[in-house]
Amino acid sequence: MKSLQLSMSCANYDRTSALMDGRAGIEGVDLVTSQLEPEESFHRAFKYAEFDICEISLSSHTMMTSRGQNAYVAIPAFVSRLFRHSGIYIRTDRDIRSPSDLAGKKVGLPEYQITANVWIRGILQDDYGLDPASVRWRRGGVEQAGREERAPIKLPPGIELEQIAGDKTLSGMLADGELDAVISARAPSCFLRGEPDVARMFPDYPGVEADYFRRTRIFPTMHAIGIRKELAERHPWLAVNVLKAFTRAKDLAFAEMGQIGHLYHSLPWGVAAYEQARRDMGDDYWSYGFEANRHVLETFVRYHHEQGLSARKVAPEELFWPSTLDLTRI
Repeated sequence: MKSLQLSMSCANYDRTSALMDGRAGIEGVDLVTSQLEPEESFHRAFKYAEFDICEISLSSHTMMTSRGQNAYVAIPAFVSRLFRHSGIYIRTDRDIRSPSDLAGKKVGLPEYQITANVWIRGILQDDYGLDPASVRWRRGGVEQAGREERAPIKLPPGIELEQIAGDKTLSGMLADGELDAVISARAPSCFLRGEPDVARMFPDYPGVEADYFRRTRIFPTMHAIGIRKELAERHPWLAVNVLKAFTRAKDLAFAEMGQIGHLYHSLPWGVAAYEQARRDMGDDYWSYGFEANRHVLETFVRYHHEQGLSARKVAPEELFWPSTLDLTRI
């Protein structure tokens, strides 16, 4: 059978590099890859549907699925996962001692809809009682002026969301005291350079995140892999073959991470950190597949709907191509 020639955009993570270099190929596919930062992949996918296979934002995908406007279907290969307590940056001169103190404050964010911010708002409401409607949200680029939502959003009444001036950035406004806080997947440069009066909400974020996992067993999912819907419909075998290839690539990366005879990663105690993560979170702590992540996805779609981003509450199963929910067992 002649192979399909398909394009793919994805960041070159350790868990995807075997797809990039061919060690974990997709059966039946000749792959043309673009190694892009996630934000670029998302912009080009959700605005222009440029790629056949693409790293996609779980939030944008959920939003478009709720509207019946999704050009992509997803497979449960969660190439990006991250605890997000680290992503809250505050002014230390504004009497902010706990997340509940953000009520009434001006808080910047790059986009209201991005997955990291959905998780942060949901966690702050569930664990600290911070109602998103009590915050004065300000949107714009963290480092580059003019950023807006990658897809149109319609928020519930009572949410104050304003675009910042076209020549300003969130990092600059936080440094200058025009904002009280910023929530962002990426650390603002004012924090990285040690600007006075700028700090993380949770300085010991690994400890806070470890406690969160112990209580909830949730390791937040950020990005999945999308396949152009018309391709999945035309080639019903494609979605599972893509999922199998991403799973093989992840398995290779984790085998390398546990190799102590010679180090694949440039950290002197990386193997010890990997072993600790397995003790604390389980052997398959970075799991792919639907059932292993059902509880995580149920929490996410609840947050997404409660925050007004979904036109309706989406069932987690709707996000994924049906055959990827029920894989062969031997």
